[in-house]
Amino acid sequence: MKILVGYNGTSLGKDLLEIALQHAKAFEGEILVVTSRKGGGKVEPQRIQDAEENLETAKKYFEENGSACKTHLLVRGFEAGDDIVNFAKEKDVDEIIIGVKSRSKVGKLIFGSTAQAVILQAGCPVVTVK
Repeated sequence: MKILVGYNGTSLGKDLLEIALQHAKAFEGEILVVTSRKGGGKVEPQRIQDAEENLETAKKYFEENGSACKTHLLVRGFEAGDDIVNFAKEKDVDEIIIGVKSRSKVGKLIFGSTAQAVILQAGCPVVTVK
């Protein structure tokens, strides 16, 4: 089983990593931690560095808890939701775990553009973490 974690290092990140770890152990899964930056070749170097540091933190978390993972920084010019869905298809992922933020009543209907795109377009189950 391949588990993709859409990760950007925010406060939801720890919960995402914990759930991915539980699923990986339960289903003998392979974990792919993914961060997407839209800019293609135009992303500011500091944003790339921050993303790489966040991915390294996630990798360390899994290693410390007895599970290996692969990290991927996607800078392909797509919106994050589309990028995650496309990458999941490319890697034949079985499950996506992604965070959703608590918002107003209207915001709850929309979830946010990244989570919404993943939920609506993914070809596999999507686990959302609030």
